[in-house]
Amino acid sequence: MISVEDWAEIRRLHRAEQMPIKAIARRLRISRNAVRRALVKDSPPRYERAAKGSCVDAVEPAIIELLRSCPTMPATVIAQRIGWQRSLTVLKDRVRELRPLFLPPDPATRTAYVAGDRVQCDLWFPPVDIPLGFGQVGRPPVLVMAAGHSRMLFAVMIASRTAPDLIAGHWLLLSEHLGAVPRQLVWDNESAVGSWRAGTPRLAEEFEAFRGILGCAVHQCRPRDPEAKGIVERANQYLETSFLPGRTFTSPRDFNAQLQAWLPVANTRIVRRIGCAPTARWDADRGAMLPLPPVAPVLGWRHQLRLGRDHYVRVAGNDYSVDPVAVGRTVQVFAGLDTVIVTLAGRPVATHERCWAKHQSITDPAHHAAALALAHTAGHRPPQPGDQDVQQVEERDLSVYDTAFGITDGQVA
Repeated sequence: MISVEDWAEIRRLHRAEQMPIKAIARRLRISRNAVRRALVKDSPPRYERAAKGSCVDAVEPAIIELLRSCPTMPATVIAQRIGWQRSLTVLKDRVRELRPLFLPPDPATRTAYVAGDRVQCDLWFPPVDIPLGFGQVGRPPVLVMAAGHSRMLFAVMIASRTAPDLIAGHWLLLSEHLGAVPRQLVWDNESAVGSWRAGTPRLAEEFEAFRGILGCAVHQCRPRDPEAKGIVERANQYLETSFLPGRTFTSPRDFNAQLQAWLPVANTRIVRRIGCAPTARWDADRGAMLPLPPVAPVLGWRHQLRLGRDHYVRVAGNDYSVDPVAVGRTVQVFAGLDTVIVTLAGRPVATHERCWAKHQSITDPAHHAAALALAHTAGHRPPQPGDQDVQQVEERDLSVYDTAFGITDGQVA
């Protein structure tokens, strides 16, 4: 068998040089029949070894019967059933070839993202300690949103993964960064969003109300199916490998400031899947989304209570002081991602920067001074008529009891 180089040279000499077969054979020192075969053959010569039988051929009928009865039977179990004593690798290769004959095809379809249709969401926990104040450090979650059509990336660090903070983070990104509402949000089984129960996805009550205000749908991925939101999963990895390295942070506020300064640069990168930068598709993507609702949703932590003498309210594990003039009255507590506000009949009686540390008491010096002044006034208040009507208790002579028990001069009568 001649080589590919000889085959190519024979064809060149015959076609370009018009050299006869005998002269070609003499120059290349090969037989004339080899030259004739090379000129007839239109494809390069290829060495092919005759296929030899495999040691698995003898047990293939038994493998087929086992797979017919149970298509998902592991190769190790098949080896045990047929008494296989040789290499397990060759058996696994044959089982891998035969198994698809007995299983229905399960192809993975490529998802096509229409402009304005889907935005994938996820929580990313950056592997870096963030100072939270009061000597504490933590790793608060980062809400990440990635648009399916344009691949635009949006993110913000939030205080916790609870529903009030998660919904507040959604609204912050939608209202201030996207400027629109996608027709569908894609989430996994985050407890504050929803979960699968008895094979059916169910949204949490608070998130159901939130998506009703937005007027959009929420797609809940099946459990253990990360490929269903692969865009945002890759975005999390991109944040970890491109944003974090070489950075230090002094607080969650500093983390968000650096993140918001970096995201516009990140969104100008060329994404291989779409062949352009996300910013090139963003106008069309946002233009196909829904407008923001005319009325903003109720956000953050909200509750009301009767303020006790302690004049502190608790939000997410921390206590915040309130003007003591509200003691004994019903106050309303509002807490967002950044501030905690307490109102009395619509009038603010406390405004604090929200603390992301845990188990802390946040005191406004003005509230403390007012409490001391009111306590001093109450302690030195002059007695009012009727406030201290003390009844006089009669003091009885003890001899009366001796007489009652019949005791006279120490003797019992």
